[in-house]
Order: sequence, then C-alpha cells, then structure tokens
Amino acid sequence: MKAAVVRQNPDGFVDLVDDWEPREVGFGEALVDVEYCGLCHTDLHVANGDFGNPNEINPRPGFRRVIGHEGVGIVSKLGEGASDYLKVGDRVSIAWFYDACGNCEYCNTGNETFCRKVRNAGFSVDGAMAQQVVVNAKYAVKVPAELDPMEASSITCAGVTMYKSLKVGETKPGQWVSVVGAGGLGNLAIQYAHNVFGAHVVAVDGNPDKLQAAKDSGAELLINRKTEDVPAIIQEKVGGVHNAQVTAVNTQAFDQSIASLRPMGKLVAVALPQGNMELNVVKTVLDGIEVKGSLVGGRTDLAEAFQFGAEGKVKPIVQRADVRDLNDVIESMHNNQITGRMVFDFRSL
Repeated sequence: MKAAVVRQNPDGFVDLVDDWEPREVGFGEALVDVEYCGLCHTDLHVANGDFGNPNEINPRPGFRRVIGHEGVGIVSKLGEGASDYLKVGDRVSIAWFYDACGNCEYCNTGNETFCRKVRNAGFSVDGAMAQQVVVNAKYAVKVPAELDPMEASSITCAGVTMYKSLKVGETKPGQWVSVVGAGGLGNLAIQYAHNVFGAHVVAVDGNPDKLQAAKDSGAELLINRKTEDVPAIIQEKVGGVHNAQVTAVNTQAFDQSIASLRPMGKLVAVALPQGNMELNVVKTVLDGIEVKGSLVGGRTDLAEAFQFGAEGKVKPIVQRADVRDLNDVIESMHNNQITGRMVFDFRSL
C-alpha cells in the first residue's frame, strides 16, 4: 500500500512508496484505515531531520519512517485489550501525541505530553500519511459524528495545539490576544480565541490573503509585519496584548511579540524556528513578563477541541490534495504560499 516516508538521507522531502505495510497489531492496539491526513510544519522538520533522523529511531528492517500526525480514519481491526477503548467502525485521530508511559509524574498530573517516554506519530512511530496505520487504542481520540472528518484532521494537530496554547496563556474573556502567523495554526488560534475563549484578537502576518482570512475568522486588528511596526501599533491601539501566540517560524516574530505585551503579559511559544529570542531582563522583571512554551494538547484537550468544531464554533480552512502531489505541497509550504491546511485524501487511493 502507499505511504509517504522520510528519505534515507533526510532532505526535507519524502518518497511515496507502494510497498509499505503497517506493523502487526499488538495488545491494546488498533488498525486504522486512514481517510485524511493534513500536512503540518512539524512534518517538514521531521522530513528534514531537524529532530534527528527518524529512520534510525526503532526502525523496522527494510522500512523507513512514515510521516503525518494530522490523521483521521476508521478502525478496521482491534488487537487484544483494545475493545476497552474502541470498536470497529469508530472514527479516530492519529495525532502527534501518540502515547506515553501512563504512570510518571507528568502523566499522573495531566501533563502527559511531557512524559519522558512519549512517542510521536510520524517521528518515533509510523504516522498517518499512509493508507493504514496502527494506533494505541487508549490514546486514539474519537471524532464526533457531527464533525466533518476532513476538518477534524486539521483539529487533530493545528487545532488542539492552539487550543492548548491559549489555555497555557491563561486567556480570559475580553482580553487582547495577538496571533503571530495567521497560517494553518494561526487561523485556528484566532477562531478558538474569539469564539471559544471570548477574547479580542490581533492578527499579525506578512501575507495579505492570510490577513483577510484572519479577519473573516474574527480578528479585529490586522497588522502586516512586512510594512508596519507591529509592537508600536499594538501598544498604541490596545495598550499591549495580554498574551501573544507565536506560530510564525522566525525569531523576529518572537522579539516583536515580547515588545507587544502589556505588563504581566505572557508570550506563548508554539513555532520552532532555529535560534534564540531576545529577552530584555529589565522589561521582564519590571513588567512581570512570562515566557511559556506550549507543545501540543493531550487527549482531553483534543476531545474538547473536537467538540468545539462539532458545535460549529471552529471551522478549519482546508483544501483537498492528492498524496501524489505531496512534495509540491511541501515546497509551497516552504514558500509560505498556503492559507489554512492542505489535507490529503487517502480514500481515493
């Protein structure tokens, strides 16, 4: 069957192979027939070997790592012990947070994504960019029937990531939130911030089409980072934001966001650019600034994020794509040419 795998020497792109087979279903696992899988910027990091060569992490002889963690599909087979969590026919997620040990201080305190034994789909285990994938039934989250599965694929990563990061930023009704980078992550951050948390939103991006999409999604103040002074406008218009959600993959975005905060403001780092951000010690101390990293949401976060989508409070911008065009889409993502999410339809194969 078809699968998109990381090249033997990772170079940022993938190989689409026809002879890939999922591993055998083990205890507590389920086989999922993939319907849709979106492409996330993290997939580009994996394909480029930025986190290490995924082909060398617990490899199966003769197989390379399958990317993808914005997956949605139908359970077609259950291993022993899996029926406690799923049944054949359930529509479930294949998310970046694949599973964890389940019994460490992080797992036991609701912080399971920080477990030191965490496994990630599309990196340390095979991901969803294939016709079939094996999941840990205990960690696969059911998709509500009212939620379009193509849209659900985007919530599986981009949606839950931003929903969790808004929680990390302690977002409250009536506050001002800046969303820096209005692409696939940012557009959903705007919708969750505005429609779920009841916040006012500043959208920052250098792409006019993405800024228009941000306005359509509820952003009240739009700033073009390429032509305008982002911190100056935010400070002048709203007195600084209560929290800044940084999804743009460049260090300048982080520096501008820190300067855009009001006293006691919080910067929430989501994107993963190479390099460092500038953090003025005096401003940090005197203004009580907080800087937090937000990785991705856990199972409860994803179930909640799905539910808000099912209720129509969040609607991902998705475009259907052919998996045979995957490398062209990767190139377009590198060139910042995509608004929303490109989602690959595996039902057509």
